[in-house]
Amino acid sequence: MLPKSSLTFLEDLLNTSGPSGFEEPVASCFKNYLAQFADEVRVDVTGNTIASINTDAPLKVMLAGHYDEIGFQVTHISDEGLLHFRNVGGIDKLTVPGAEVEVLTANGALPGVIGKKPIHLLNPKERDKALELKDLWIDIGAEDKKGAEKLVTVGDPVAFKRDYAILGKHRIKSKGLDDKIGAFVVAEVLRVLSTRKISAAVFAVGTVQEELGLRGATTSAFGIAPDVGIAVDVGFATDVPDIDKKSLGESKLGGGPMIERNADNNPVLGRLMRDVAAKKKIKVQECAGFRASGGTDTARVQLTRSGVATALVSVPNRYMHSQVEMCDLRDVENAVKLIAETVAAIKPGISFIPGA
Repeated sequence: MLPKSSLTFLEDLLNTSGPSGFEEPVASCFKNYLAQFADEVRVDVTGNTIASINTDAPLKVMLAGHYDEIGFQVTHISDEGLLHFRNVGGIDKLTVPGAEVEVLTANGALPGVIGKKPIHLLNPKERDKALELKDLWIDIGAEDKKGAEKLVTVGDPVAFKRDYAILGKHRIKSKGLDDKIGAFVVAEVLRVLSTRKISAAVFAVGTVQEELGLRGATTSAFGIAPDVGIAVDVGFATDVPDIDKKSLGESKLGGGPMIERNADNNPVLGRLMRDVAAKKKIKVQECAGFRASGGTDTARVQLTRSGVATALVSVPNRYMHSQVEMCDLRDVENAVKLIAETVAAIKPGISFIPGA
């Protein structure tokens, strides 16, 4: 079971908003937690938080989980005091109307709702299609433009309302589980390894701007120059209706973390990870990956400098890129065990060159 202090950190992390490009509050939360057991914690110029242990060891392992989330940004304030906005990251337009949000102003979070024309006033064709974001607005209760401008500045980021909750015995729901749950796993692996004797230097990185093109992973990996990189992200849980298992495979909440197998994953590291799972009796699920390559921090870490031996561990997730994502804490705990034991199994002289 995850310690109570870890679960408290998880709740704090999920309740701290940080749309891509505006991750400073999340970075602070992440940094403060890791400072308790890391040898060193720093934030780089891009905003990535990098915590390390056993830093002087010659073989370097980078763990990456991005803590940015999808969101919006204010682009215009209308005469009526309504806020027009654009997306930050991949937004599912079908889930946006009626959503509760928080405008992250210089003076704190300001609640609002995303409004639209009432269904009664839509023609039949309009009722059957997703609205464009330009046809929506954020209502913060201001009476006019002047009143809104006292509260909000054009350019302010907007996040979905904080909504963390435990559902049933093992499951949690929250906006931003993609990928704060991965950042949480990375932090927990460092916490676990800080009490053990290991051969490798370990760098736990909360990366930024993944939702805008894997940007934080690019800069942090170049700076660290790791030999091994393990990214933790969410993967599609297919245990809900109408998902094509022929294309995506079978993965379920509570079935264990998913070990990806595609071009982004070093085969030697993958075999080591699977051997560790079998030896330590850690529940895992096999996954071919959403695509043949790309889409997560793994792809950028793999291609930094002259190349890195990489692996992607995915936590099954329902309702991805919505404000009500869902994961299972048992999968989270097993992801921590799997990665910690894999890193502990890496010894001096090990080679990750395929076929060597």
